[in-house]
Amino acid sequence: MMTSEETILVLGVGNILLSDESVGVRVVEHLESLPQAQNLGLEFMDGGTMGLTLLVPMEDADALIVVDAAVLGEQPGAVKVFEGAKMDHFLRHRGRSPHDIGLDDIMDGLRLREAVPDHRAIVGIQPEILTVGEHLTPAVQNAVPKAAQAVLDVVLRWRNA
Repeated sequence: MMTSEETILVLGVGNILLSDESVGVRVVEHLESLPQAQNLGLEFMDGGTMGLTLLVPMEDADALIVVDAAVLGEQPGAVKVFEGAKMDHFLRHRGRSPHDIGLDDIMDGLRLREAVPDHRAIVGIQPEILTVGEHLTPAVQNAVPKAAQAVLDVVLRWRNA
């Protein structure tokens, strides 16, 4: 069980200029507006596309929940949660360009510094499109409250376990 003094970083990542790629950031914005998300010892952060600069705030947190668009092989707007070793496996086995710095690289940085939190999770939302655009598609927009609830469910389980 985590104490109420321990910080849980809720990190929304994604490019806000690429339609559904911005869903992680949008979920964190939604969470910040929810009364039930207050007083849970959460630190919210728009990680955007900051790459390795996220290493320090991630290392400083006692626990970590990342929210991001993720290819899940599901219908657009599907939400899945991967915790602990399942998060690590998901990040290692997803497709990506060999030249981009991804979340798995940042997690490796935490491993090198022996700072990977025991409590860690990723909430992935299946995108519909990843083209230039400032708005989420309807299916992904409708998933924002569901993803926010998934984050709160993880937090409450960690706090009450």
